[in-house]
Amino acid sequence: MKRFWQIVYNIFFYPLSALLKAVSPLVGGKIRMSVQERERLFENLIIAMADIDRSKKMVWFHASSMGEFEQAKPIVEKLKQERDILVLATFFSPSGYRNSVKYPHADIISYMPFDRIKDVKRFLDITQPDLVIFMRYDIWPNTIWQLEKRGIPYLIADATMRPGSNRLLPVIRSFHKYVFDSAAKILTVSENDAINFLKFGLSPEKVAPVGDTRFDRVYIKSMTAREKKIINEDVLKHKKVLVLGSVWETDEEVIFPALIKLMKYAPELIIIVVPHEPDLIHLEKIENDFYKKFPTIRFSLMNDYKDERVIIVDSVGILLTLYSYADAAYVGGSFRQIHNVLEPAVYSIPVVYGPKIETSQEAIQMHKLGGGIIIKNKKEAYKTFRRLFTDDDYRKKAGEIAGEFVKKNTGATDKILKEIYKYI
Repeated sequence: MKRFWQIVYNIFFYPLSALLKAVSPLVGGKIRMSVQERERLFENLIIAMADIDRSKKMVWFHASSMGEFEQAKPIVEKLKQERDILVLATFFSPSGYRNSVKYPHADIISYMPFDRIKDVKRFLDITQPDLVIFMRYDIWPNTIWQLEKRGIPYLIADATMRPGSNRLLPVIRSFHKYVFDSAAKILTVSENDAINFLKFGLSPEKVAPVGDTRFDRVYIKSMTAREKKIINEDVLKHKKVLVLGSVWETDEEVIFPALIKLMKYAPELIIIVVPHEPDLIHLEKIENDFYKKFPTIRFSLMNDYKDERVIIVDSVGILLTLYSYADAAYVGGSFRQIHNVLEPAVYSIPVVYGPKIETSQEAIQMHKLGGGIIIKNKKEAYKTFRRLFTDDDYRKKAGEIAGEFVKKNTGATDKILKEIYKYI
């Protein structure tokens, strides 16, 4: 049956791959970039391999994009601390590759080749990894089958499998059984994910719930972020701070009217607005929303701060540090697709968000526990923020629940490393 699926996959994949390459000059964006930047993949790989000590074991980490690689970083960094090994990091997406190309803990950073058999064979001939770690879900059949053929073990880390996943449909399930069944171990983020992987008919010994390294990553990053002093302590003295993280206009339409109303009765409240896209038009829109109501200042001009109650962040890369100043946080995108709720929760503050949380198990679980608060409209937003900033006991209790949720779920990195060390 496996041979049948290999034939089917390659009959359909080859034409698709060839078509992609043929039309890429005619289209823009990530598709064209992905094809063009792979043209020198093997040449660059050969040059990179020439400069490394191949007497050492090599562990290959693959992630689809930057987000998935963030989950790999706690594993990579502790692995490099504890073992004298080589790390190969690959990416499928241009954004993942470009944002990670200078990552200091990987010895080689490359695109992953497209999943054509000849390209996979050439890639493995050049790199000859001793162990492969696929992060989360970016798993390619020909790559898997070639690893199996060569006897190279692979693990899937931070693996997820939703109950309603299309991969669990009868025919597609049969195909994926022969993709997953050669894994040395599938390490899932939860017990439910492990149960769903077993629906492929895999041996129970192959699947283990070990947790999610995102908790470890955000905890480690928060330790460094706490040490940064990016706001003068006098600015926030005797104030209560609400950070609005990575907000879109759909968030602002709901929460800005509620906050403007609340700020009239809460003179100690300061709002730090971090737009998802801090372009000039968006910054000016936020300023106009508060115009004649409350004074605003852009973060880049904080040296001229004169008691403005709305700070608009016009730079990127500092959100995690800003959360460390907050008494509560709102996580943006949650009226379309929610962003990271763990980043504020790690500081033991209550986390507020909109109703679109289907893609975030953390947001769902935090809400059930009481550390995450869902708002659906302007009225709920006002009631929620008013309670958070008038009822200190409620705010602190919700924050403690959020912080404990993160702390309780750390430790996946060590469990994954325990599996890795069985093979290197």
